[in-house]
Amino acid sequence: MSEGILQRFRLDGRTALITGASRGIGRSIAVAMAQAGATVVVCARKPEGLDEVVAEINDSGGTAHSVTGNVGRAEDGEAIVRTVMERAGRLDILVNNAATNPQFGPLIDAEESAIDKIFDVNVKAPLRLIRAAHAAWMGANGGSIINMSSVAGITPEPLAGAYNASKAALISLTKTLAKELAPSGIRVNAIAPGLVETRFARVLIETDSIHDHIVSQTALSRHAQPDEIAGAAIYLASDAASYVTGSVLVVDGGWTI
Repeated sequence: MSEGILQRFRLDGRTALITGASRGIGRSIAVAMAQAGATVVVCARKPEGLDEVVAEINDSGGTAHSVTGNVGRAEDGEAIVRTVMERAGRLDILVNNAATNPQFGPLIDAEESAIDKIFDVNVKAPLRLIRAAHAAWMGANGGSIINMSSVAGITPEPLAGAYNASKAALISLTKTLAKELAPSGIRVNAIAPGLVETRFARVLIETDSIHDHIVSQTALSRHAQPDEIAGAAIYLASDAASYVTGSVLVVDGGWTI
Protein backbone atom coordinates (compact mmCIF):
# COMPACT_ATOMS: atom_id res chain seq x y z
CA MET A 1 0.00 0.00 0.00
CA SER A 2 1.30 3.45 -0.85
CA GLU A 3 1.98 5.87 2.01
CA GLY A 4 -1.00 7.77 3.36
CA ILE A 5 -1.59 11.36 2.34
CA LEU A 6 -0.80 12.77 5.78
CA GLN A 7 2.58 11.04 5.73
CA ARG A 8 3.43 12.86 2.51
CA PHE A 9 3.36 16.14 4.44
CA ARG A 10 6.11 14.92 6.78
CA LEU A 11 9.64 16.32 6.47
CA ASP A 12 11.53 13.69 8.44
CA GLY A 13 15.20 13.33 7.57
CA ARG A 14 15.37 16.69 5.78
CA THR A 15 17.13 19.90 6.67
CA ALA A 16 15.50 23.29 6.12
CA LEU A 17 17.14 26.71 6.10
CA ILE A 18 14.76 29.60 6.77
CA THR A 19 15.98 33.18 6.50
CA GLY A 20 14.40 36.03 8.42
CA ALA A 21 13.39 33.44 10.99
CA SER A 22 13.79 35.30 14.28
CA ARG A 23 10.16 36.47 14.23
CA GLY A 24 6.96 36.69 12.23
CA ILE A 25 6.34 34.43 9.25
CA GLY A 26 9.86 33.00 9.24
CA ARG A 27 9.63 31.95 12.87
CA SER A 28 6.25 30.30 12.33
CA ILE A 29 7.56 28.38 9.33
CA ALA A 30 10.61 27.21 11.27
CA VAL A 31 8.51 25.92 14.17
CA ALA A 32 6.06 24.21 11.82
CA MET A 33 8.78 22.51 9.78
CA ALA A 34 10.41 21.24 12.96
CA GLN A 35 7.05 19.84 14.07
CA ALA A 36 6.83 18.11 10.67
CA GLY A 37 10.14 16.37 11.38
CA ALA A 38 12.75 18.54 9.68
CA THR A 39 16.03 19.63 11.17
CA VAL A 40 15.72 23.41 11.04
CA VAL A 41 18.42 26.03 10.65
CA VAL A 42 17.13 29.52 11.36
CA CYS A 43 18.93 32.59 10.04
CA ALA A 44 18.72 36.31 10.79
CA ARG A 45 21.04 39.26 11.21
CA LYS A 46 20.99 39.22 15.03
CA PRO A 47 21.31 36.21 17.35
CA GLU A 48 18.87 37.29 20.06
CA GLY A 49 15.60 36.26 18.44
CA LEU A 50 17.20 33.20 16.88
CA ASP A 51 18.23 31.84 20.27
CA GLU A 52 14.59 31.96 21.38
CA VAL A 53 13.39 30.10 18.28
CA VAL A 54 16.05 27.42 18.65
CA ALA A 55 15.21 26.95 22.33
CA GLU A 56 11.50 26.70 21.58
CA ILE A 57 12.06 24.02 18.94
CA ASN A 58 14.64 21.99 20.87
CA ASP A 59 12.64 22.14 24.11
CA SER A 60 9.66 20.73 22.20
CA GLY A 61 11.64 17.73 20.99
CA GLY A 62 12.70 19.09 17.61
CA THR A 63 16.15 19.81 16.25
CA ALA A 64 17.21 23.35 15.45
CA HIS A 65 20.38 25.32 14.86
CA SER A 66 20.97 29.00 14.21
CA VAL A 67 23.26 30.96 11.96
CA THR A 68 23.61 34.71 11.95
CA GLY A 69 24.17 36.52 8.69
CA ASN A 70 22.98 39.41 6.58
CA VAL A 71 21.58 37.97 3.36
CA GLY A 72 21.92 41.40 1.81
CA ARG A 73 25.70 41.02 1.85
CA ALA A 74 26.99 38.88 -0.99
CA GLU A 75 29.73 37.30 1.12
CA ASP A 76 27.26 36.13 3.76
CA GLY A 77 25.20 33.93 1.43
CA GLU A 78 27.83 31.26 0.84
CA ALA A 79 28.91 31.43 4.49
CA ILE A 80 25.36 30.80 5.68
CA VAL A 81 24.95 27.74 3.45
CA ARG A 82 28.41 26.49 4.39
CA THR A 83 27.44 26.65 8.07
CA VAL A 84 24.25 24.68 7.39
CA MET A 85 26.27 21.95 5.68
CA GLU A 86 28.77 21.84 8.54
CA ARG A 87 26.05 21.49 11.18
CA ALA A 88 23.47 19.35 9.38
CA GLY A 89 25.33 17.72 6.49
CA ARG A 90 22.60 18.44 3.96
CA LEU A 91 20.18 21.13 2.75
CA ASP A 92 16.88 19.91 1.35
CA ILE A 93 14.62 22.93 1.85
CA LEU A 94 15.43 26.60 1.42
CA VAL A 95 12.91 29.24 2.47
CA ASN A 96 13.90 32.72 1.29
CA ASN A 97 11.81 34.72 3.74
CA ALA A 98 14.06 37.65 4.70
CA ALA A 99 12.96 40.95 3.17
CA THR A 100 13.20 44.70 3.64
CA ASN A 101 11.31 47.84 2.70
CA PRO A 102 12.95 51.09 3.84
CA GLN A 103 10.96 53.17 1.35
CA PHE A 104 7.35 54.30 1.81
CA GLY A 105 5.99 56.97 -0.51
CA PRO A 106 5.68 57.68 -4.23
CA LEU A 107 8.01 55.54 -6.30
CA ILE A 108 8.91 58.55 -8.41
CA ASP A 109 10.51 60.13 -5.32
CA ALA A 110 12.29 57.01 -4.04
CA GLU A 111 15.97 57.34 -3.18
CA GLU A 112 18.29 55.30 -5.36
CA SER A 113 19.97 53.86 -2.27
CA ALA A 114 16.63 52.60 -0.92
CA ILE A 115 15.75 50.94 -4.22
CA ASP A 116 19.17 49.28 -4.34
CA LYS A 117 18.78 47.92 -0.79
CA ILE A 118 15.30 46.57 -1.49
CA PHE A 119 16.40 44.71 -4.61
CA ASP A 120 19.60 43.48 -3.01
CA VAL A 121 17.76 41.87 -0.07
CA ASN A 122 14.48 40.89 -1.75
CA VAL A 123 15.73 39.64 -5.13
CA LYS A 124 19.50 39.25 -5.34
CA ALA A 125 19.86 37.63 -1.91
CA PRO A 126 17.42 34.78 -2.70
CA LEU A 127 19.25 34.16 -5.96
CA ARG A 128 22.62 34.07 -4.19
CA LEU A 129 21.33 31.62 -1.58
CA ILE A 130 19.77 29.43 -4.26
CA ARG A 131 23.09 29.33 -6.11
CA ALA A 132 24.90 28.39 -2.90
CA ALA A 133 22.35 25.70 -1.99
CA HIS A 134 22.52 24.29 -5.51
CA ALA A 135 26.31 24.05 -5.36
CA ALA A 136 26.43 22.64 -1.83
CA TRP A 137 23.70 19.97 -1.99
CA MET A 138 20.62 20.44 -4.12
CA GLY A 139 22.30 20.23 -7.52
CA ALA A 140 23.20 16.59 -6.83
CA ASN A 141 20.36 15.63 -4.49
CA GLY A 142 17.32 17.74 -5.37
CA GLY A 143 15.28 19.82 -3.00
CA SER A 144 12.51 22.36 -2.51
CA ILE A 145 12.98 26.13 -2.66
CA ILE A 146 10.27 28.47 -1.40
CA ASN A 147 10.50 32.20 -2.10
CA MET A 148 8.36 34.47 0.06
CA SER A 149 6.80 36.94 -2.36
CA SER A 150 3.67 38.99 -1.68
CA VAL A 151 0.33 39.90 -3.18
CA ALA A 152 2.05 43.26 -3.69
CA GLY A 153 3.99 41.58 -6.47
CA ILE A 154 0.73 40.56 -8.16
CA THR A 155 -1.60 43.48 -7.51
CA PRO A 156 0.55 46.44 -6.44
CA GLU A 157 -0.75 49.24 -4.26
CA PRO A 158 0.65 52.81 -4.23
CA LEU A 159 3.39 54.07 -1.89
CA ALA A 160 5.47 50.88 -1.79
CA GLY A 161 6.49 50.77 -5.43
CA ALA A 162 10.05 49.53 -5.05
CA TYR A 163 8.93 46.76 -2.69
CA ASN A 164 6.11 45.82 -5.07
CA ALA A 165 8.53 45.63 -7.99
CA SER A 166 10.97 43.51 -6.00
CA LYS A 167 8.27 40.99 -5.14
CA ALA A 168 7.15 40.85 -8.78
CA ALA A 169 10.77 40.24 -9.74
CA LEU A 170 10.98 37.44 -7.16
CA ILE A 171 7.97 35.76 -8.76
CA SER A 172 9.65 35.97 -12.15
CA LEU A 173 12.87 34.58 -10.68
CA THR A 174 10.86 31.73 -9.14
CA LYS A 175 9.31 30.74 -12.46
CA THR A 176 12.61 30.97 -14.36
CA LEU A 177 14.50 28.85 -11.84
CA ALA A 178 11.66 26.31 -11.69
CA LYS A 179 12.32 25.58 -15.36
CA GLU A 180 16.10 25.71 -15.11
CA LEU A 181 16.47 23.56 -11.98
CA ALA A 182 13.79 20.94 -12.63
CA PRO A 183 16.27 18.55 -14.31
CA SER A 184 18.18 18.47 -11.01
CA GLY A 185 15.06 17.46 -9.08
CA ILE A 186 14.68 20.90 -7.51
CA ARG A 187 11.23 22.41 -7.18
CA VAL A 188 10.98 26.20 -6.92
CA ASN A 189 7.77 27.85 -5.77
CA ALA A 190 6.63 31.08 -4.17
CA ILE A 191 4.12 32.06 -1.51
CA ALA A 192 2.29 35.38 -1.85
CA PRO A 193 0.79 36.36 1.51
CA GLY A 194 -1.69 39.14 1.96
CA LEU A 195 -1.64 41.37 5.03
CA VAL A 196 -0.10 39.47 7.96
CA GLU A 197 0.27 40.75 11.52
CA THR A 198 4.05 41.02 11.84
CA ARG A 199 6.52 43.66 12.96
CA PHE A 200 7.42 44.11 9.28
CA ALA A 201 3.81 45.09 8.50
CA ARG A 202 3.21 47.06 11.69
CA VAL A 203 2.60 50.37 9.93
CA LEU A 204 -0.07 48.75 7.76
CA ILE A 205 -1.73 47.04 10.73
CA GLU A 206 -1.64 50.04 13.05
CA THR A 207 -2.64 52.74 10.56
CA ASP A 208 -6.42 52.47 10.64
CA SER A 209 -7.02 53.98 7.21
CA ILE A 210 -4.61 51.57 5.52
CA HIS A 211 -5.70 48.53 7.53
CA ASP A 212 -9.41 49.19 6.99
CA HIS A 213 -8.86 49.75 3.26
CA ILE A 214 -7.13 46.39 2.89
CA VAL A 215 -9.53 44.45 5.11
CA SER A 216 -12.57 45.93 3.36
CA GLN A 217 -11.29 44.43 0.08
CA THR A 218 -10.50 41.04 1.64
CA ALA A 219 -13.15 38.33 1.35
CA LEU A 220 -12.52 37.02 4.87
CA SER A 221 -12.66 40.59 6.25
CA ARG A 222 -9.54 40.31 8.37
CA HIS A 223 -5.76 40.15 8.23
CA ALA A 224 -3.75 36.97 8.83
CA GLN A 225 -1.54 35.66 11.61
CA PRO A 226 1.95 34.27 10.79
CA ASP A 227 0.88 30.70 11.62
CA GLU A 228 -1.62 30.87 8.75
CA ILE A 229 1.23 31.10 6.24
CA ALA A 230 3.22 28.19 7.67
CA GLY A 231 0.88 25.51 6.32
CA ALA A 232 1.50 26.66 2.76
CA ALA A 233 5.25 26.34 3.33
CA ILE A 234 4.88 22.82 4.75
CA TYR A 235 2.89 21.80 1.69
CA LEU A 236 5.34 23.20 -0.84
CA ALA A 237 8.34 21.71 0.98
CA SER A 238 6.83 18.25 1.26
CA ASP A 239 6.19 15.29 -1.04
CA ALA A 240 2.52 16.29 -1.04
CA ALA A 241 3.62 18.95 -3.55
CA SER A 242 5.91 16.65 -5.56
CA TYR A 243 4.28 17.75 -8.85
CA VAL A 244 4.23 21.45 -8.00
CA THR A 245 6.91 23.80 -9.31
CA GLY A 246 6.91 27.31 -10.70
CA SER A 247 3.71 28.08 -8.80
CA VAL A 248 2.74 31.10 -6.74
CA LEU A 249 0.53 30.04 -3.84
CA VAL A 250 -1.58 33.04 -2.83
CA VAL A 251 -2.55 33.13 0.86
CA ASP A 252 -4.41 36.42 1.17
CA GLY A 253 -7.88 35.75 2.57
CA GLY A 254 -9.40 36.55 -0.80
CA TRP A 255 -7.83 39.97 -1.37
CA THR A 256 -6.86 39.27 -5.00
CA ILE A 257 -10.15 37.65 -6.01
